[in-house]
Amino acid sequence: MSNIDDIERQERQQLLIRLENEHAELDKDVALLTCSPGTDQLTISRMKKRKLRLKDMIARLRSSLLPDFIA
Repeated sequence: MSNIDDIERQERQQLLIRLENEHAELDKDVALLTCSPGTDQLTISRMKKRKLRLKDMIARLRSSLLPDFIA
């Protein structure tokens, strides 16, 4: 691997960590808001949609970080 490949891989790993952290924070926030009376359901719905988008991004990023194996 070249240095550029190594740098790109490190950047993708750092992005993955940031996305996982954001997903975890949203998960906590959704759980807290769900338990709170009078919480705006639209806000919770938007947060859940954001969590799903993050989950998809995380899955794609993880997949891109896996080495390609020829069967």
